[in-house]
Amino acid sequence: MLQGKKGLILGVANKRSLAWAIARACSTRGAKLALTYQNPRFEEGTRELAMSLPHGGDVLVLPCEITQPAEIESLARAVKAKWDTIDFVVHSIAFANPEELRRPFRETSKEGFQVALEISAYSLIPLAKAFAPMMPQGGSMLALSYLGGERVVPNYNLMGVAKAALDSTVRYLANDLGSAGIRVNSVSPGPVRTISAQAISDFGKMLEHVEMVAPLRRNVTADEVGDVCAFMVSDMSRAITGQQIHVDCGYSIMGVTTVADAPGGKS
Repeated sequence: MLQGKKGLILGVANKRSLAWAIARACSTRGAKLALTYQNPRFEEGTRELAMSLPHGGDVLVLPCEITQPAEIESLARAVKAKWDTIDFVVHSIAFANPEELRRPFRETSKEGFQVALEISAYSLIPLAKAFAPMMPQGGSMLALSYLGGERVVPNYNLMGVAKAALDSTVRYLANDLGSAGIRVNSVSPGPVRTISAQAISDFGKMLEHVEMVAPLRRNVTADEVGDVCAFMVSDMSRAITGQQIHVDCGYSIMGVTTVADAPGGKS
């Protein structure tokens, strides 16, 4: 499905990150990959993970602090030096100060708001600007969103606003880049127990709630998210752009659920 394709995946922090599940799914389907790490603290771990992929010795591992324009430019130059062209980019990056998530939303700080929006949403724009020229025959750009950008999810707070901004960014980039044959979409997974998810209060209750309410009566797995992302960056999804694909065992279709079952709910 991805034989001969070359892709960049940003956000591989550890073996539990969704970006890593996406990397595995793409690599096992034949894609050649470049992976990024945020800073030197993550370099060794990312390189070890890369080596465990099929043909891991050929995986390009590069630094990228997404808030630094010079590092995005350097990343693009390094990828271009190896491949000249690229077929897909996966943006699996999000951050908000954990303190911002714990306090009532009305107490969100201006600084915290700016950090969350810059890293979680705005960063897709300079990535698109840097890598679109490397897709002369078209390609795919994919971001990871979450239902909290569409609806209020207890304790998700500022990240919900950031994901809403990301969702809109995806649509505007899809329109902007469509004439070049570049598709821009997002995948919205249900809750998955990653390291970053631990910053969300009552996350365990969220998992229990989804399992009880979702039509499939279970939670999605990281591997299932990776499989859908592999499809979305492949030619099999060549007519899909500007869309958000929910991979959540059907939870997002549900309307009224029992308040007592929701995280923080009261009977």
